[in-house]
Amino acid sequence: MIPGLVLAALTASAGTGLATIRYDAPPPNFPIQTPRGIEYLSSLRGRVVVIDFWATWCDVCTAEMKYFVRAQETFGNRIAVVTISDELHDVAANYFRLSNIELPLVEDVDGAIFRSYSIPKIPVTLVLDPAGDVSYVSVGGLSWEELERAIEQAQAEGAPSGASTEQHTDTSRPN
Repeated sequence: MIPGLVLAALTASAGTGLATIRYDAPPPNFPIQTPRGIEYLSSLRGRVVVIDFWATWCDVCTAEMKYFVRAQETFGNRIAVVTISDELHDVAANYFRLSNIELPLVEDVDGAIFRSYSIPKIPVTLVLDPAGDVSYVSVGGLSWEELERAIEQAQAEGAPSGASTEQHTDTSRPN
């Protein structure tokens, strides 16, 4: 029972709903397989990054996947979208192939990235500003409007001329 209380206290103190993730700080780094080879999350600094933790069995996750595709199409090379699944090898990749989704996918088969981000349930979405710092967290599903607003806010935070620092968090949404 005490470890649960400690986790709850850590989660509450983070303000993000994720025990190990803080606003205005970079999240844990991890490798991303790309057509050009392996890159790291930190190498994406300079543009807004959207990180989506999801699984093929999660109806909310698969329903909101269209928003991540739309974000990539809408914002182009100003953002990078990275999806992370902890399912067995090739399960999420096959889903992407069958659904004609062309987004970067990290297969976290051993769950190391999920653990380092303290993902309690899915879906979870993080938006990083161009400096690589967390500016938005959604634990649970989100709408296109929420995602678009979070990306635009992160872009503004990365702007050199005194951009707003308002943070958006949605930690109350159910799976």
